[in-house]
Amino acid sequence: MKDYKIIKKGIPKEIQERSDIDEVINQFAKSCKPFEDQVYLHVDAIVNAIYCECHVSAESLINFATIDVPLDPDEQPEYRANRDIVEDHVAFEQMKSDAKNHRTFSNIVAEFDLTTNSEYPIKIIGGQHRYIAIKEAYDASVNELHGIKLYFGLDKKQRLDVQLISNVNIAASTDLYDRLQETARGPELRNWCQEVAFLDPGQDFSAKRIRGSAFTVREIRSFILNYYAGNKVDLQNFENIDTTPVICKTGKLDPDWDQLRENQQIWEDVGLKEAAMEFMLLDEAQRLAVEKKKKSLSPKYSEKALNMAILTAWSFVAGMLQNNKVRLKRHYDIRNVKEGKDPLNAEAMAKARHKSDPENYRGLGTRNDTKERGRCVEVFYLQAEKGSGITPNILDVAIKRYHKKQANIEVLEAEEKI
Repeated sequence: MKDYKIIKKGIPKEIQERSDIDEVINQFAKSCKPFEDQVYLHVDAIVNAIYCECHVSAESLINFATIDVPLDPDEQPEYRANRDIVEDHVAFEQMKSDAKNHRTFSNIVAEFDLTTNSEYPIKIIGGQHRYIAIKEAYDASVNELHGIKLYFGLDKKQRLDVQLISNVNIAASTDLYDRLQETARGPELRNWCQEVAFLDPGQDFSAKRIRGSAFTVREIRSFILNYYAGNKVDLQNFENIDTTPVICKTGKLDPDWDQLRENQQIWEDVGLKEAAMEFMLLDEAQRLAVEKKKKSLSPKYSEKALNMAILTAWSFVAGMLQNNKVRLKRHYDIRNVKEGKDPLNAEAMAKARHKSDPENYRGLGTRNDTKERGRCVEVFYLQAEKGSGITPNILDVAIKRYHKKQANIEVLEAEEKI
């Protein structure tokens, strides 16, 4: 067997003395046979994680590596650390073609870990597309050397940090970043979503919002945040205060969400759970109604409830009406419309507009900006007042009320400066 020299130059003394690190590195060298005679160890200064950079053959990768890697193997073993494989992307097709033509790849990020699934100790957490390309090439008898960045002896905090940074790059969706961040913080949000039917049992958040996909973390965070924002509104002063819902930040930390999430009682809030389940019933009713009227209604109307302006406004009003059970019931009863009609009256929304709207405006619930969200709050609040469902008249009056409110707020703010 080839002798390997482990170089620990510059490694902190307390890490150098860890016998478990030496043992796992020797296991790696013995089984995977890296190309280099000398394996230099490095330290990630952020979390003090030990890693090396070396080259191994495609044969070793295929025999000892896996991309089926949980983000949190202790508490959330069923949810994966890697980004979803994009099978039909032109860059992936080119990558597979290049691998079969003997191209070598680098910067495959992995952890060498024998504690779980020891048959495949190289747990790939960054570079899964490259791994698949290498595997297909190896199946076609191409066995080249490839560069890997391999971590050793990670604790839970280090593992989550490495997995997070390895799956986020400029090209990656911000929804993926949000999902990884939320998983790193614990299973509470996902468990709650599965309980209220935002997600199916065992389902994870979507890594990118597309039609027909699961909810994204951003959508759920926005729903919850606006429920509690609405709950703080003074209804006696509704006409003179800004009631515009917010959309959570994506691809970076959101201080408002982080602060709210610290309150563990939100996961047991009966009113919030009821609102979430009622929203899912509204979404289902909208989909079924559009399906029945598919000859006359555009398929895009089936996901009308998932427009961020509608989702956030509906949740905001649900929170706002928690102490008015009569109006709250009217709000929830939007879904119970007459046969042959869709609860959100998507066609009427498409025609609803204000005289100040530009010519290319395509109707209420087609945009996500502050004006659109504020208008939708007025729609749901007025509907809960009247209980007549969403009608053209409700939409017209609600839009006018929104602009009147904004004018009132502008006047009040100006008067405060005098």
